[in-house]
Amino acid sequence: MTHSRLANVSAALLLGGASTRMGRDKAQLLVTGEPAATRLAKMLARMFEDVLLVGGDAPGDAPGRRVADLAGPRCALRGLVTALAAAREERVLVLATDLMAMTPDVLLALVAYPEADAVVPRRDGYAQPLCALYRRAPALAAAQRALAAEELALKHVLAQLSVRWLEGDDLSSVDPRGLALGNVNTPEDYARMVASEACA
Repeated sequence: MTHSRLANVSAALLLGGASTRMGRDKAQLLVTGEPAATRLAKMLARMFEDVLLVGGDAPGDAPGRRVADLAGPRCALRGLVTALAAAREERVLVLATDLMAMTPDVLLALVAYPEADAVVPRRDGYAQPLCALYRRAPALAAAQRALAAEELALKHVLAQLSVRWLEGDDLSSVDPRGLALGNVNTPEDYARMVASEACA
């Protein structure tokens, strides 16, 4: 992928989380010797031509277009609306910074899956809408409606869209250790992720 980046998909890294449970900016946590946001942004930049760094305070060496969060409550939904509004392409891959063990294999599987308004990974019944591929126009409209209605949980966005789920054997084939979708929200999560060498 280093020589053939995808030009028909925008990739947005969401940096704007409050990090209240972590107690410090998750984007700055070191993963394999560099800030998590830098590592993830570099991974996206190797795969996609249009990379957005949405909200938060991106490290200076993180590649991508800086995009300030739109006005509204500080939540993942606001970040999603901002990313979809700023993306250049009709398909938009959205990734949250707290998915620090994410791999290119999972992201490429989302892009390669049969198209829908949203392609979302799901393991053991738990969906991960902050590592998902969205069709820009319908997803932006749905996200804006949810934000206006103050329905801030992302399930309200997915409920308005046609969704394909990357799950079961298809997900296991690209994430055999089952680590890529693990959220790092607390110091304990971070310690477990580092100890597991999930990003090695």
